[in-house]
Amino acid sequence: MGELYWLKRPIAHRGLHDTARGIVENSASAVKAAMRKGIAVEVDLQRAAGDMPVVFHDVMLDRLTNESGPVAARDVEALRAIPLKDGGGDRILSLPELLELVGDTVPLVLEVKNHGQGDGAFEANIAKLLAGYRGPVAVMSFDPHAVAAFRRHAPALPRGLVSCRFNDEFSKTHLSTLQRFAMRHLLTSTFARPHFVAYDVNALPAVAPLLAKFAAGLPLLAWTVRTEAELAHALRYADAPIFEEIAP
Repeated sequence: MGELYWLKRPIAHRGLHDTARGIVENSASAVKAAMRKGIAVEVDLQRAAGDMPVVFHDVMLDRLTNESGPVAARDVEALRAIPLKDGGGDRILSLPELLELVGDTVPLVLEVKNHGQGDGAFEANIAKLLAGYRGPVAVMSFDPHAVAAFRRHAPALPRGLVSCRFNDEFSKTHLSTLQRFAMRHLLTSTFARPHFVAYDVNALPAVAPLLAKFAAGLPLLAWTVRTEAELAHALRYADAPIFEEIAP
């Protein structure tokens, strides 16, 4: 696995998006904008019908398109036909389209939105699509079971745990106190076996991610960095920021 040196650089959160310029998050335009500047790209993978991935953040279509309903209710081909709202012609990308677009131009980090669902089929399909990709690519997820699934299906694929304090309303509603404690302190690393960690910049410094960095030697990314103060904070504790709205 090596040191994953290519992860230790600024990474554009959901691509280099800018709504004022009509560049929507997770769009081809946002990815191209980052590529033009030689910046690594992070995008989200959401589950479509048949446990197949598309490049999209939300569970529902409503915020980012003029359609409504769950992403998982439609297959990839149907989703690829949906324009992104205010996106200047951009449509939802499939994972193969993203890989063809990026090639090996810049490093690519894929955040897998699993939400504790499934039997590993989603991760298996992602792993198959990545198998022939030759550029630097990594997967990561808040869900440690998704990370563990990549360990089974593609052990050589760099995989990361995304974590935070888990004190928001969504976490309190969907996770038990024990689950939140284990995930906050990266105790789930015992079965997920991550190659790197991405931790909420506003929760740093924290013992678990710093132990991962200094004791285990894992790259530590800080998300999501949006101000110069947060950037300075991220660079003090982490190896690289996952950023938006600023120019690191």
